[in-house]
Amino acid sequence: MDQLGEKEGFKSGFIAVVGQPNVGKSTLINSLIGEKLVITSRKAQTTRNKIQCILTLDDAQLVFIDTPGIHTPKDKMGKHLNRTAYNVLKGIDLILFMVDVNYPPNAADKRIANELEKFDIPILLVLNKVDDMDKSSLGQRIQEYERIIQANDLLTISAKQEINLEELVEMMVDFLSEGPQYYPDEMVTDQIEQFIIAEMIREKILAHTHQEVPHSVAIEIIDFVEREDKELIEIRANIYVERSSQKGIIIGKNGRMLKKIGTQARQDIEDLLGTKVFLDLWVKVEKDWRDEDDALKMLGYKD
Repeated sequence: MDQLGEKEGFKSGFIAVVGQPNVGKSTLINSLIGEKLVITSRKAQTTRNKIQCILTLDDAQLVFIDTPGIHTPKDKMGKHLNRTAYNVLKGIDLILFMVDVNYPPNAADKRIANELEKFDIPILLVLNKVDDMDKSSLGQRIQEYERIIQANDLLTISAKQEINLEELVEMMVDFLSEGPQYYPDEMVTDQIEQFIIAEMIREKILAHTHQEVPHSVAIEIIDFVEREDKELIEIRANIYVERSSQKGIIIGKNGRMLKKIGTQARQDIEDLLGTKVFLDLWVKVEKDWRDEDDALKMLGYKD
């Protein structure tokens, strides 16, 4: 990777955020970066690709890798998500093992902890959602997690309420070694705009559809055209689902659901791009795409 040069005393490193679905990994990264870059949802398994987000300070640069939530896979997509999560750890300088402090460690937490300890990488145990936690039970819960993993340090935080995030940043910097600045000051992600736009569309689908739909959805950006005659970007995207019934749910009665999804996604995209956007969405059925290698590859989920 090209580097911007060494600065005396400057620290840098790559940090993997690992944990089960829904513990707040994406919310944490968005809060730290100050930009909405990583899809967030109450539904599990919303992150499908490792995403590099960059936090540049006066004396350090932290490059975050947001991994898919590690879970028990039910199809080829699920296996790809888990493989992506663990592959991320190669070449990482620091691991944030993130858990929801409101629940005791379960079998999945213990399995993740066992895998993480196989790597010779410092581990920070980050106990999230402390704002929802009964404070009298907090000490016991911390001890329960300390029993399953030999972390180098730990911190309780609230990613949503931004509690103890400054302390977390300081702790992470302490664990990094001196190194180069990999990315320019103003750069907050290495992902192309089209990828982020696809994730914004998918986020709105997750927010407005029920259990049958969310993880059967993939987005493909077909056109991304900057108009020369006006301040406007035209974007056309396909929304892929696995069954006709799911297509009907996303379109909704008289097209109302698709219009709601498109309107809210367009607003986020305009905020991202800083210009007016025309967003044209089409819903298509790609039967059982999560178990089809060709479909996974077409939609960007295969190495």
